[in-house]
Amino acid sequence: MNNLDLIRSLAIPSDSKIIFIVMDGLGGLPHTETGKTELETARTPNLDRLAARGICGLIDMVSPGITPGSAPGHLALFGYDPLEYNIGRGVLETTGIEFDFHKGDVAARGNFCTVDASSLITDRRAGRISTEICTELCKLLDGQKIDNVEILVSPVKEHRFVIVLRGENLRDELNDSDPQQTGVAPRPVTSKHSIAGETANIVNKFIDYAGRKLADNHPANMILLRGFSRLPDITPMSDIYLLKPAAIASYPMYRGLAKLVGMDILPTGSSIEDEFNTLRQNYDRYDYFFLHVKGTDSAGEDGDFARKVRVIEAVDEAVSALPAGDDDVIIVTGDHSTPAILKGHSWHPVPAVLYSKWCRPDQANEFSERACVGGGLGQLKATHLMTFAMAHALKLTKYGA
Repeated sequence: MNNLDLIRSLAIPSDSKIIFIVMDGLGGLPHTETGKTELETARTPNLDRLAARGICGLIDMVSPGITPGSAPGHLALFGYDPLEYNIGRGVLETTGIEFDFHKGDVAARGNFCTVDASSLITDRRAGRISTEICTELCKLLDGQKIDNVEILVSPVKEHRFVIVLRGENLRDELNDSDPQQTGVAPRPVTSKHSIAGETANIVNKFIDYAGRKLADNHPANMILLRGFSRLPDITPMSDIYLLKPAAIASYPMYRGLAKLVGMDILPTGSSIEDEFNTLRQNYDRYDYFFLHVKGTDSAGEDGDFARKVRVIEAVDEAVSALPAGDDDVIIVTGDHSTPAILKGHSWHPVPAVLYSKWCRPDQANEFSERACVGGGLGQLKATHLMTFAMAHALKLTKYGA
């Protein structure tokens, strides 16, 4: 029996709610001048109060030492083992923008990027072009037909877009063209298995076409693709946890992931204040809320330590007005670490705090990486955090006689 089957057998309804706040890329590393991480630098009186009254710890999304992507990180937080449920980024982005995705389609997440005269990547995000520019460029590339396969291109946000391959006998066992670093050329798409070779050829022909069409369009003069995938078969959260779950996220990929695991997607604005207002407005309608904050990750990837600190402080201020009831469970964590000093995801475990009136408080009196090292949660696998949430919400009966 795996962990989800165990939880499914023990889940019971209760009146309490679970509020899961995920600051994307929350974990950090110390600043070279101060010796403090972004979280330790930020002024967070409200999160510190949660830590002092709750329990803290560090969580590994996939396995110790493994750097997780956003999709496996979030799946783990929802209780799904990311090694068993490996959902590709393409499906998540496509689902998140409400694209009419068909069974048999293959999707990939795309970035418009900048390459130099030697075809080496100088900016993986093309200067974070506006969504309006992205939309126009997608129109330029959309609707090609290569070897009887239709290729649909649709904007997501800023430099991000999706491509969807629609045709017969398509496969998603493909390696990314995005090397996820600068100073190197985009990779040709290769097949992980020989059966996907024909699909790889079609994708490479499209990439060549896109490069020609975008050649004079600086800074977005090339594309990068990753996360080739098809629709997965996944049991919804409502069936496992007996919850009525809702997602509040401004970025499409996270709405897509939440939709795939059976959450209702609540319309919201793009600011942190908008998202917390959406939670307050819908508090009585659901008993599980996933609230996603993207700004911490974006700042970390840009190497902007100070901006990441400001985003954390904005979340702390918003937490002070949570509409939580006395029996509710509040969890604040991230889906992975994105230290500004590294400008990317890292393998470092992520700080987490769980507050409930049923907590056995630990010695942590602030929410920080250092405090979480000695917290009562210890260092645990992220999939177990949902189990702790269910237990503290009195939503699990006992196991065995």
